[in-house]
Amino acid sequence: MFINAEIRVRDITLHLVIWLMLTILTLGLAFFVYPYAFAKFIIDRSSIVQPDGSEKPLYCDVDIFSNIGHAVVWLVITIITLGLGYFFYFYRVWNYSLNNTKILPSSGT
Repeated sequence: MFINAEIRVRDITLHLVIWLMLTILTLGLAFFVYPYAFAKFIIDRSSIVQPDGSEKPLYCDVDIFSNIGHAVVWLVITIITLGLGYFFYFYRVWNYSLNNTKILPSSGT
């Protein structure tokens, strides 16, 4: 088994432009919600390929807005640590996102 990610450059570009605009419009506050969107973006476009060639898509069951409290805590930590806390936050978001990822039934079944 292995994981296959199908991410097109066009999708990446659109995702980056949207989040860049949101970050500018919110004066940088969207940057603390972006890691959830980033993890979900990658995981939702990935699948597990079985030895027989069948694929089971992955679904990241993370709602960006339900994690605002987590983002606010890390915003405070990041401010206190003069920005260094953000790097730890990014890893914690990935940890949380992977722990909330589900394997869906095969799309061909």
